[in-house]
Amino acid sequence: MTVTESRREDTSTDSAATVAPAVEIGRITVSPPVVLAPMAGVTTAPYRTLCRRFGNEMAFDDSTTAPGDATTASGGLYVNQMITARALIEGHRKMLQTAEFADDESPRSIQLYGTNPYWIGEAVKKLVGEGRVDHIDMNLGCPVPKVTRHGGGSALPWHHNLLRDIARAMVTNAEGIPVTLKFRIGIDDDHVTMLDTGRIAEDEGVAAIALHARTAEQAYSGNARWDAIGELKAAVTSIPVFGNGDIWEASDAIEMMHQTGCDGVVVGRGCLGRPWLFRELTQGLTGRPIDEAPSLHEVGAIMIEHLDLLIGWLGEDRGVRDFRKHTGWYLKGFAVGPSFRQTMHQMSTRQDLVDGLATLPDEAFPPDAARMTRGHSHGPKRVILPHGWLESRDDPTPPDAGADSFTSGG
Repeated sequence: MTVTESRREDTSTDSAATVAPAVEIGRITVSPPVVLAPMAGVTTAPYRTLCRRFGNEMAFDDSTTAPGDATTASGGLYVNQMITARALIEGHRKMLQTAEFADDESPRSIQLYGTNPYWIGEAVKKLVGEGRVDHIDMNLGCPVPKVTRHGGGSALPWHHNLLRDIARAMVTNAEGIPVTLKFRIGIDDDHVTMLDTGRIAEDEGVAAIALHARTAEQAYSGNARWDAIGELKAAVTSIPVFGNGDIWEASDAIEMMHQTGCDGVVVGRGCLGRPWLFRELTQGLTGRPIDEAPSLHEVGAIMIEHLDLLIGWLGEDRGVRDFRKHTGWYLKGFAVGPSFRQTMHQMSTRQDLVDGLATLPDEAFPPDAARMTRGHSHGPKRVILPHGWLESRDDPTPPDAGADSFTSGG
């Protein structure tokens, strides 16, 4: 039976009977157990604020807990974009800006990237010592060539001794702040690393792990292989295991947890242009009825709210330019026509958005739109690795310095 077939047969699962318990990630209680995946250029403070609002069912979390204190991630845990460890230590302006959070954001969660235990340990020490974060994740899943060709992202777990040194450096310098790892099944089907990575996480005091149930070779193509999440969960029993891949609707999260036994879910592409997905996830995973998706006019109001948050964060010019990429995701499936989509992609002011949306008739959210692919869809493709990477698996030596020099995310 294929994964796709098993999902189709199991869709009769009674969501009302499925109440997902809160999950402890170190000192953070995540309730419901939902995590917004870090996405470069997307999970900015404004977007996290919007997703968090929906996760809290249209009400902002009024927690006054300071970063570093025990806290509850109400409505889910919302992770900042990936930052490069060495660039953060060296004070690169873009990394420092990316590492910022909204004033009311708690808990504060961020993802690190790097391949050198020293730089990663120093970055953790800086983030924790300056009171910037409540949670730190490690990127072991990025499949893009500019990352893997230097031994980073989804290539790194193949060098298991290096990975162990990195995990140890993170946990040692975190001073009780929870550290998590997010990774893939492996490089390809012949070079599977997920079980070794899970065991290393347990051994080194990592608080939780998350599996994107694809290989690096798959990139973002085909179906996520949920059976791998179940295999990892069966092998890793002392810390929470989160599943990631193909969570487009609340029913998918319920079904993933039902099939695999995982403790929670990580949501990436499914929420692009659909921040209200976190409201649906909160409702579905707490056994409550799920609200209807917003109509086109309601989506338009959310778009304006999103843009206003960006303008407050970046100013109008930068905020509008940053928002353009979101317009196609928000309008996915609606019958607005290609010329309108193009106009929205070229807008230069807030008023352009307001005026454009005012010309549209209302329309119910299209039934199939939630499952339309958003964001990356490329793959499968050969994974670019450093020379001799597969033959030197036991070598704990960090790869060349180029691996830690990125400042643009991955």
